Amino acid sequence: MARRVELELSNYLPFLVNRVGVAIVEGFTAEQLKKEGLTIYTWRVLAVLASGGPQRQVDLVEMTSVDAPTISRVVSRLVHDGLVTRRRSTTSNREVEVALTHEGSAAVRRLTPNALHWEERALRGFSSSEAATVKRLLVRMYENLTAER
Repeated sequence: MARRVELELSNYLPFLVNRVGVAIVEGFTAEQLKKEGLTIYTWRVLAVLASGGPQRQVDLVEMTSVDAPTISRVVSRLVHDGLVTRRRSTTSNREVEVALTHEGSAAVRRLTPNALHWEERALRGFSSSEAATVKRLLVRMYENLTAER
């Protein structure tokens, strides 16, 4: 008879990480993104562009962990809403570069305090050292999972 393997969700990392992520996304979306007519995907693109400057559309896929067809739709929507521009790369005709517009930058400035509020709320009661450790470990976990792709 095969031994039954039990999964204790209350101590299962993917379950725990997902719960935290969903709680932050739902709160941030309800409090701020909906008011701006944005989604978590559009926020991710805007935040990446604000942080790293203009990006190739293919790099947005990697930086946001959103698949290519969805990124294409998100960027099209953001272009339509006047928050980003999209143009052919100067180095390759096959690549598309996306950049924030003035309106996109303003939206990021309006949204950032609330985004940081949700991070602070999640880390409430953690020392600055503990918060830094959590972030460092999550980065390492992501690197572990994507190193062999």
